[in-house]
Amino acid sequence: MSDQSPPAGWTPRDPDTPPGAPHPHAGQPPQPPRQPAQPGPPPPGGGGKARRGRTGWRRLLPTWRMVLGTVLLLALLIGGGLVAGYLLVDIPPANAAATAQSNVYLYSDGSQLARDGEVNRVNVPLSQIPLTVQEAVLAAEDRDFYSERAVDPKAMVRAAWNTATGKGTQSGSTITQQYVKNYYLGQEQTIKRKAKEFFIAIKLGREKSKAYILEGYLNTSYFGRNAYGIQAASQAYYGKDVSALTTAEGAYLATLLNSPSAFDVVSHPQSRARALARWNYVLDGMVKKGWLPAAERAATTFPEPGKVRAAAGLSGQRGYLVEAIKEFILDREILDDKTLAEGGYRIRTTIDRRRQADFVEAVDDQMLSRLDPEARKADRVVRAGGVSIDPATGKVVAMYGGVDYTRQYVNNATRHDYQVASTFKPFVFAAAVENGSRTQDGRRITPNTLYNGDNKRPVVGGRIRFAPENEGQVSYGNITVNTATDLSVNAVYAQMAVDVGTAKVKKTAIDLGIPEDTPNFVVGPAMALGTLQASVLDMTQAYATLADHGRRTPYTFVEEIAKGDDKIPLPERTPVQAVSREAADTTTSMLVSVVDNGTGTAALAAGHPAAGKTGTGELDRSAWFAAYTPDLVTVVAMMGQDPDTGTLESMYGALGEPRIGGGGYPARIWAAYTKTALEGTDPVDFDLDLQPGAAQPPPPPSWQSEPPQETPGDDDTATPSQRPDPPSRGQDNGGQGDGGRTQGGRDNGGQDGGGRNDGGQAQGGQDTGGRTQGGQDDGGTSQGDGGTTAGTQGGTGTGGSGGGWDGGGMVGGPRPPSAFLE
Repeated sequence: MSDQSPPAGWTPRDPDTPPGAPHPHAGQPPQPPRQPAQPGPPPPGGGGKARRGRTGWRRLLPTWRMVLGTVLLLALLIGGGLVAGYLLVDIPPANAAATAQSNVYLYSDGSQLARDGEVNRVNVPLSQIPLTVQEAVLAAEDRDFYSERAVDPKAMVRAAWNTATGKGTQSGSTITQQYVKNYYLGQEQTIKRKAKEFFIAIKLGREKSKAYILEGYLNTSYFGRNAYGIQAASQAYYGKDVSALTTAEGAYLATLLNSPSAFDVVSHPQSRARALARWNYVLDGMVKKGWLPAAERAATTFPEPGKVRAAAGLSGQRGYLVEAIKEFILDREILDDKTLAEGGYRIRTTIDRRRQADFVEAVDDQMLSRLDPEARKADRVVRAGGVSIDPATGKVVAMYGGVDYTRQYVNNATRHDYQVASTFKPFVFAAAVENGSRTQDGRRITPNTLYNGDNKRPVVGGRIRFAPENEGQVSYGNITVNTATDLSVNAVYAQMAVDVGTAKVKKTAIDLGIPEDTPNFVVGPAMALGTLQASVLDMTQAYATLADHGRRTPYTFVEEIAKGDDKIPLPERTPVQAVSREAADTTTSMLVSVVDNGTGTAALAAGHPAAGKTGTGELDRSAWFAAYTPDLVTVVAMMGQDPDTGTLESMYGALGEPRIGGGGYPARIWAAYTKTALEGTDPVDFDLDLQPGAAQPPPPPSWQSEPPQETPGDDDTATPSQRPDPPSRGQDNGGQGDGGRTQGGRDNGGQDGGGRNDGGQAQGGQDTGGRTQGGQDDGGTSQGDGGTTAGTQGGTGTGGSGGGWDGGGMVGGPRPPSAFLE
C-alpha cells in the first residue's frame, strides 16, 4: 500500500481543530520543515503528547503510588505482628511479685542491717469490697473501665516512646494492663515488658470478665506500709476489715495507688497537701460519674489514717535507716515504689556499723538516760535526731532517727517541720564572702567588720520593717561579725542578710545543699534567723560543703543495689564547687571561734579541732548543734513533740533545765559521738584559705575601755576594744566551759592566759579553777578563775541550770514565749 502522505505544500490538519473550521495558518505561505527533534524516550503508552519529566526538588519526593505501597506494607507488617503476638504470647502463671520477697539491707561492711519483713497480703472476693470503694478506685485509676477495651493503644505508644527516649516513665495503662503487670509480669520499665503486657491484657480481656479483672487488681495492688491488696491496706491504715470501709476511707486508699509512699500523710506529713489534692480529685471524679451525690461529697471530710505499726524486725534504729534508704532510692528514681516493693534486692548501704552504734550510745548516755517522764511532764515531749556524713565522699555513715522505730515512727533526722534557727547564720556570712558584699556604708564584710548589735535595732535598707530581738534582750553596741557569731546576735545577722541581698543568701544556701523546696524558705531579713524548716539531713549536707572547702558532694545512703547477678545503676554524684574555698574557709574560721570562745564550747570535749554553730528555735521547740572536724560532719537536734497529738511543743523544763539550747545537750551529744567515732585517729587542724583581712587577730581585749566607734573603711579592719558580756549564759559563757572557758577561762585566763596553758589545766584554769572548782562543781563562772556573769553556785553541775541560756538555762528561769530565735 502506497504512502498516503499529503502532497508538498499541503498543511496537515490540526487534530484539535474541528472539521470545517478554518485552519489557523490557512492562506499563509508554506513554512519550512522543522528540524527533527533530538532522540528521546517514547511517551508513555506509545503515543499521544509527551509529558515533561519531574525536575529539581520534585524528584526527591516519593510518588503517591510509593506512599500508598509503603503504608499498605506497614499495615500488613503491623497486623501480622499483632496476630503473631496474640498467638504466641500466652497468659503466664502468677509472677514472683504476687508473693513478693523481702529486701535485705547491709551495713557498709556487708553485715546485715535489716530485712524489710514478710509480705502482707490477704485476698478477698469482690463481693466483700463495698461498691463505693470499688468506684473510688475506678475514679482514681480508670473511670471508663467497664466501657473501654482492655488496652489503650495511644497510652501504650506514649509510654513506650518515653521509655525508649529516656524521658521517664509514664503510665496511662488501663486497670487490666496494671493487673497484668502486678500479677503476671513485673514492675520493670522495658519495651519488651510493655509488649507482653499488651498482648496478655488483650487475651485476658477476651477470656475474663471485668469483675474478675477488678477483683484481681484490688488484691494485687501495692498500697504502701508493706500492704498488698485492699484488705491488707484497710487493716494497715484504718485497722478494720475492708467491708467496713467508708467512702472517704476508700477514696484515700485509692489515692495511695498513685504514690503509696509519698501520699502517706502520717509518715510523710510534708506531702499532706498533695495527698489531699489527690483525694479530692478522686471524690470529684465519683461525682462526675454519678457514683456519689454532690451533697454527700460536700459533707465528706478527710479520714485520718492510723499510726504506722512497724514490723518487729525494724525495731530500734533499723526502721529509721531502712525508711530513709528507701526514700533516697525512690526520690532519685533508682527504682520506683512498686518495683522496690517487689523485693529480692540486696542493698549495701554507706552506714558504718561501729559509728552507728557510737551515735546511739552518745544519745543514750547524754540525753535518754536522764529523761524522767514520770517525774517531769516536759520530758515526755523530748525527741532527738542526728546525721553524720563523711565530707570527702558524701556518704552518710550514721543516723539517729528517734528512740525506737516501733514506738516513734516519724524519722527525726529527715522530717521538715522544725526551724533550724541560728544554724542558718553561717550561710549568710558565706554568701557575703562569696559575693564580695559590703555594708550599707560601703565596708567589705569580713569577720572583723563592725556591726551595731543593739537589741531591736531596725534593719536598714530592707523593703519591709524588721527589728529583731536578741536573745535575752541584750544590746551589744558595735561588735565584730566574729563576736556576733560567737554570741549569735540576731540584730547583726538580720542586717547582714539585707546587706548581702536576701535572694543571694537563699541562692548560697541552696548551693551549699539546702533543697529549694524546703518549707518556709522565704526570702527576707528574718531568714537569717533560721525560720526555714530544713531537715537534720539537709543541714548536715550543707555543713559538709563548708567542711570540704566549698565543694558539695551529694550525700548518699547506698553503695550498691543488686538483684541476683544484676546490679542496678546508681546516679552520678559528681562533686561541684558550690562556693569558693575562700568563702567556705573563712566561714569555718568563725565557726572554730564559736566552739573555742562562743556558745559551742561543750564541743571541746570531743578532743578534736571543731567548727560549729548552735541554734534554738522559736519557743524552744528545737535546739540544734551543727559542727564538724576536718574529717566528720555531724548535726544533732532536739525537738519537742506531743507523743499523743503530734503537735510541736516547747521544751521548757525538760531534763530539769529551765531552757534547752543548742550549746547544751545537743552539743554534748555531738562531742560524745565525735570523740568515739574518731577514736584512734590523731586530731587534725583545719587547713584554711581565708579572705583578705579575715586573719588579722583583734588586739588583746581591754574590758574597761570605752565602747568602740564604727569607723567606715574599705577593708574595715577595725575591731572592738571591748567584748560585750553575753546574756547571762551558764554553759556557753561560764557554765560548762567555765571557769570559764569562754571569757575568763579560755580567753583571759583560760586557754591562753592562765587557763589551759599557764594557769592551766592543773592550777585553776580548766581543771582547778575552771571546770572542777569554779566551773561545773563549785563556782560556775562567777567564782571560777576568770568567769564572767553566769551561775552563782556552779556551771553545769550545781549552777548550770540557773546560769545560762544556750547551754544551761537563764538566771531567773525561762524567758517568756517570744517570736525570735537564737
